[in-house]
Amino acid sequence: MAMLWKFMRVAKYSKTALSPKVKVRGIPTHSRHSSSKSVPSDIAASAPCSNTVELLGKSYPQDDYSNVTEKILSKVGKNLHNRKHHPLWLIKEQVKEHFYKHYLSRRGTPLFSVYDRLSPVVTVQQNFDSLLIPQNHASRRKEDNYYLNRDHMLRAHTSAHQWDLIHSGLDAFLAVGDVYRRDTIDNTHYPVFHQMEGVRLFSCHELFSSIKDGEGLQLFEQGHRTAHKQECHTMEAVRLVEFNLKQVLTKLMTHIFGDGLQVRWVDCYFPFTHPSFEMEINFQGEWMEVLGCGVMEQQLVNSAGAQDKIGWAFGLGLERLAMILYNIPDIRLFWSEDERFLKQFIGPHIWQKIKFQPLSRYPPLINDISFWLPSETYSQNDFYDLVRTIGGDLIEKVVLLDEFAHPKTKKVSHCYRIIYRHPERTLTQDEVHRVHQAIEESAVRELGVEGRF
Repeated sequence: MAMLWKFMRVAKYSKTALSPKVKVRGIPTHSRHSSSKSVPSDIAASAPCSNTVELLGKSYPQDDYSNVTEKILSKVGKNLHNRKHHPLWLIKEQVKEHFYKHYLSRRGTPLFSVYDRLSPVVTVQQNFDSLLIPQNHASRRKEDNYYLNRDHMLRAHTSAHQWDLIHSGLDAFLAVGDVYRRDTIDNTHYPVFHQMEGVRLFSCHELFSSIKDGEGLQLFEQGHRTAHKQECHTMEAVRLVEFNLKQVLTKLMTHIFGDGLQVRWVDCYFPFTHPSFEMEINFQGEWMEVLGCGVMEQQLVNSAGAQDKIGWAFGLGLERLAMILYNIPDIRLFWSEDERFLKQFIGPHIWQKIKFQPLSRYPPLINDISFWLPSETYSQNDFYDLVRTIGGDLIEKVVLLDEFAHPKTKKVSHCYRIIYRHPERTLTQDEVHRVHQAIEESAVRELGVEGRF
């Protein structure tokens, strides 16, 4: 589900867009019950290609909405969640095994299908329209998403596959994959991360069969929408779906983090679930949000062809769970090729207790950058995207230190602190200086700022 909707900040379109010269190739795959084979990454830049991007075997013409960068495209096809013994693979396999073991069909086969090889390139219709997200909703803006063009984008959530999978006739499934969002820069945010989507639909018989005198209960009514149910759902139905959802997720988190785990639910709002909640767990004395969930909007379910059913959906971030479970301090480490990191997660079974042993803690190098903003609308996400494109994983964090408005000219100045620290080696000041200078020059050239360097 499109939980963790922390990407609703409104910003300005990045001019550091993909060059027409980039050509990317790869192979998309998918499966009903996922296999152990991983998808090879086949990502490469090549010759000019007349204002188009070739990605995963298809060609996409660029237009005024195209804002995906070469840096982001280099991540497509890595499929960390399918890389054996990677911490994201371990979390995925643990969740998958839990659902396979505890939720069986009447024939004794796994109730939930798993899809972990769906293409990250989706249509805008899949990512937003199919989920009933309004045309003017802030989450659609190109300042927060990576668009190939007006019609295609890199998925912002695994919810982009909900409608298609329900429409194919599935009642219970998990969808896992890499998702892409423009965001702030710190140790818990990265423009590419991984989500797991869960959906379960119930017929009237499935929902009420275990309820005493449940024969007379119904899924739907002609009523009024309240804070606790949709206008078409009966209160009995929505309460049972909500109870089932919370029970499923509480068991899952307890299975992953151990008995005695404290769980609490926080009411919230997602565009296509009602009612909806965020789950927080207390792990080692700290409350942390781990997923979002809710009762699915019936309009979505109906449009996908399941008019006689009601259901729930949840979405969780694999990085968030792995960082908590394995005590991984920096989200950039998931992309590391350093054997000192990767070998720590090789074990005889997926449930082996692992506590990440930090690599040598390399010292940070700090540089500030100040500039006057252009007269037109300015987006901090544009600047963050530019910094990521140039600095890559040398950048640990970017913080807005100061915002100043000149009393006479009314011009606005921003001062950012950029913290450079490579997770695997020591940086030199000369190396950082060259990167920082490139960021300064690119900010002037690409964003139209006036430097105060």
